[in-house]
Amino acid sequence: MATDRFAEVEQAIDRGWMFRILQELILIRSENPFDDPVREGYREQEMADYLAGHLSGFGLAVEMREVRPGRPNVFGVMKGSRGQSALMLAGHMDTARTTGYPEAYDVRVEEGRMHGRGACDMKAALAAYLGVVKALRETGTRLNGNLIVCGIVDEEYQMLGSKAIGRSGRMADQGIIGEPTHLKICPANKGRVSTKIVTRGRAAHSSVPEKGINAIEKMSKVIRAFGDYNQELLSRTPHSLCGHGRFTPGVIHGGVQVNMVPDTCELEVDRRTLPGESQASVYADFHERIRRAAAGDPDFVYEITEPTWLIAPNDISPNEPVVAALRAAHREIFGNDPGVEAFVAGSDAPYMGLPTVICGPGSIAQAHTTCEFVDLQEVAAAARLYLHAALRLLGQG
Repeated sequence: MATDRFAEVEQAIDRGWMFRILQELILIRSENPFDDPVREGYREQEMADYLAGHLSGFGLAVEMREVRPGRPNVFGVMKGSRGQSALMLAGHMDTARTTGYPEAYDVRVEEGRMHGRGACDMKAALAAYLGVVKALRETGTRLNGNLIVCGIVDEEYQMLGSKAIGRSGRMADQGIIGEPTHLKICPANKGRVSTKIVTRGRAAHSSVPEKGINAIEKMSKVIRAFGDYNQELLSRTPHSLCGHGRFTPGVIHGGVQVNMVPDTCELEVDRRTLPGESQASVYADFHERIRRAAAGDPDFVYEITEPTWLIAPNDISPNEPVVAALRAAHREIFGNDPGVEAFVAGSDAPYMGLPTVICGPGSIAQAHTTCEFVDLQEVAAAARLYLHAALRLLGQG
């Protein structure tokens, strides 16, 4: 079978080397700049250079494609003997910010866990990918299909990197993104539509409030309009893996000073979407609820802004070859079939332009926290899973 050589190649996975690589990756500061100026430490250029150096050192054909200045996607292609199919091992190079996390780059290992910003989200998977490439090269293993290792920019904000990949045309047949799932196999995840609902009024002095229109009072109707929205969402048909959509009003601002009738109030809301739902369907829900709540009020004026966050849901078939390959790897390595489940957060997967599954080391519970870490045994196990899946999907030349 295609995985006959797995045991031999698996022995070549160099754990110590891979853990050193992970430490070096964490030490490369690559925080997402968000809307701030792009500069060293707040971009992905240094990460891309590091990955490119190792990939080219292993003999892969390396290409960088700049998405924004100082923010390139990087690709390393291990060309197969036949090139009939391709598997992409992909992951984002940016991290969350380190505000309130003074020891973010004091990388340390305690009780088998490596601590530091990006440890699980998701530099651990990038280290595991390099470990797979190293093992394949050092054992002289030739694959039939192409193996592509890809570092992606801007996952933490607008998904600019994966969107650019998807627009460029299908680069592979199947994909894996190593977001932290505790190595669970996730072919689906919810999306996100966040937006601001704004009510408009008319300013006046608080001594004569009748001369104004209070935008905060108008917003109270909006808040009541969504009082049973989660109950309605829970009554709808659930997605087989993602369950139900959810709604949260998260941030509210209104007024300028206490002795003025406020002419504006703003409520930012977060709607977690299921596969099949869209911005348009969510906005239709919002408008319908608000219009019902405001019926009969001629002074009610509102708007819904463009999304402040817009992340698509992912939903590939549990029967995709890449899902089957990872499940087979679990059975071979760990003696059990974990099945499939939904990833709880958003990811680059829906934008890649190819069927992409989420499976990686670490826990999402540690991502974005001030105590981020990854279990090093999971990093080693991830490399074994990715290697097994690559051998099964691409075959040996």
